[in-house]
Amino acid sequence: MSDQTIDDTLANTGESDSTPETMIRLEGVEKRYPGSATAAVADLNLEIPRGQILVLVGPSGCGKSTTLRLINRMIEPTAGRIYFDGEDVTSVNADHLRRRIGYVIQQIGLFPHQTIAQNIATVPKLLGWNKARITARVNELLELTGLDPAIYRDRYPKELSGGQAQRVGVARALGADPDVLLMDEPFGAIDPITRDRLQNEFLRLQGELNKTIVFVTHDIDEAIKMGDQIAILGEQSRIAQLDTPERILAYPVDEFVSDFIGVGATLKGLNFERVRDIELMEEFPVVSADADRAEATRIFDASDEKWMLVLDAERRPIRWVNGEHLIRDDRPLERAGVAVNSKVPPNATLHDALEELLMSNAGTAVVVDHRDRYLGILDITQLADVLKRMRSEAKKHYDRLEAAAPAPNGDHPR
Repeated sequence: MSDQTIDDTLANTGESDSTPETMIRLEGVEKRYPGSATAAVADLNLEIPRGQILVLVGPSGCGKSTTLRLINRMIEPTAGRIYFDGEDVTSVNADHLRRRIGYVIQQIGLFPHQTIAQNIATVPKLLGWNKARITARVNELLELTGLDPAIYRDRYPKELSGGQAQRVGVARALGADPDVLLMDEPFGAIDPITRDRLQNEFLRLQGELNKTIVFVTHDIDEAIKMGDQIAILGEQSRIAQLDTPERILAYPVDEFVSDFIGVGATLKGLNFERVRDIELMEEFPVVSADADRAEATRIFDASDEKWMLVLDAERRPIRWVNGEHLIRDDRPLERAGVAVNSKVPPNATLHDALEELLMSNAGTAVVVDHRDRYLGILDITQLADVLKRMRSEAKKHYDRLEAAAPAPNGDHPR
């Protein structure tokens, strides 16, 4: 199953009710450079769903950027077919094809002698748009990417920061409102803080625009954050695993994928689950701050837990107390023990919850609503159970795919 999409098989297994419409399809695509005994890209079959972000990720030299350039025919395939919105574009005019596809690269590639407005207007001018339409589009895109047209329209690239220049690069790629964007490590040369902000801003834009995007990176963390699907590539762009980030993290299909993802892959999967989606601890000792010491001791002794949570009159968590505190700390419960300093809202990811849990005096995270009122307790056992469930579900998924995949003789394996 390593070098084909999962959707065809899912349709046969009944796991998915609908298959996303394919925007780009590569069939048996190969690129072999003259004089080279080895193909840079070999027999690549790939389907890219409309309106989704597919991330190509893999080690240096595996053919990620070559694959991207094959899609818009900046380099020509040696063999195979490329379909764009159902049309075989392998032999059409390559310049016309590229005008239908936005392209963003790491070095940005803005024309230094042109203003920002002129850079963004590059493709609309080639397409023959009139001046008023181009001006309106430039202003729209600058605002969309968070740059004030009144300030930035007439500036030159040398007057921009790296983050601003990358925003202009994205705006230029969107100039003629293409259905497809190709992005070759677009945030790779930017400092980590700016990169994170640009990633977040781009995901916000994608939520509004729903473009079909092929995104190349060497950073698995960026792939996990940005991709609806991830294709992990080996040599010659051979697909080692193609699936959602959740499934890849939960169940790497082989040692190559596991090694590429690296340590901590299991914990990264917690970013895809939220506190609100799991059942909180039902029986955890809590006591009101105005309860007397005897009542607090009775509640604590009836539990197997090592800590008890003290709530104020509004049911807001304020203190942690244990058996030692109840015996030796004679202060009122609202001041006894230690302060609650680790709280998470229901919409927090489980990875966020884990970080809070590790900082907690009691080894648990307190879940609170938007008014800071107590909702329940999350502990490490629950997180471990979630990780086990995610891995089990991913394994069952791949077992179903293997069972449904045609055997070499055309039969289906048992």
